[in-house]
Amino acid sequence: SASKFSSLLWKESPISIPTHSHTLYHECAEQFQQSSSPGERLSMGQVLKKVKENGEGNEDDHTEGFPDLARWPPELSLAVLSHLNATDLCLAACVWTHLAQDEVLWHSLCISQWGYASIYGMPKEPGFSYRRLYLQLDEGTITFNADAELGMQYFISQRLVKDVPIEIARFLHNTKRLNSRQTRLYLESRRQVLDHLVELQNFENQHLPEALRRFFQSLQAPNTQNSYLRALLEKFSLRFCKCNPHLGLSSDMVYILCFSLIMLSVDLSSPHIKNKMSKREFIRNVRQAVHRADDELYGHLYDDIYLRGHVAPNSED
Repeated sequence: SASKFSSLLWKESPISIPTHSHTLYHECAEQFQQSSSPGERLSMGQVLKKVKENGEGNEDDHTEGFPDLARWPPELSLAVLSHLNATDLCLAACVWTHLAQDEVLWHSLCISQWGYASIYGMPKEPGFSYRRLYLQLDEGTITFNADAELGMQYFISQRLVKDVPIEIARFLHNTKRLNSRQTRLYLESRRQVLDHLVELQNFENQHLPEALRRFFQSLQAPNTQNSYLRALLEKFSLRFCKCNPHLGLSSDMVYILCFSLIMLSVDLSSPHIKNKMSKREFIRNVRQAVHRADDELYGHLYDDIYLRGHVAPNSED
């Protein structure tokens, strides 16, 4: 945490740092750390305002407003700025140009949004900048979210992602900001990429309904039973069995169970279906479909859907 980092730095740093700067660093870090996720973080302006208000409300505090980070040791200044998102970091660059354009900060921002890109492992040309790379990745993402084909063409033409199925799959798997529907439309015509994308999933020691939910969180399912949905379930079934050989389940059995769970999810969650499938009916139907008597397993599957909900909640046409 930032608090532990600052304490360690204060203990080991040979630089003499004023006490009021130490206090301000903690105030800045605490404001940023109050948020549980990047989407909930306060903006740069809100943080500055809060720190200033705290300083004005404390008669014993000799701090006036927000300190000049340029006067701090670089380690502390960068530690504070590392909590900013790209927009706020650009705003901070208006005041602390050299600090806010630090390559380490922009590299960290790139990794946080695009966990993998082919360009990360390529030799860097003279004048390479992670700040410029962030802007390129951001532009490509915006384009992809409007039109997946054009977006991927941009990533490839700018040498951000290699035009190789495994590289594209790694990029999609590790990127947080891509539109689920556009990703699905892209994968429907890129089955080699889909193959590699499924291989990147890990379902080891996961209960089947939970594994299916995680699968559909990363790969959106269509609302209709079409060839793409069947391909998704076939690939998922093979991968699930490979990750859990100790269960003794065949891929065909997992495939049937997956379809059964999807139909049960629709049945229990749809307001248009008045007569919901009972647990007894589900067990009987599954037993007849897979030709294997394991009522305890089928009962657990029913309970999971009944208590936790749809296995593909983000499905969309």
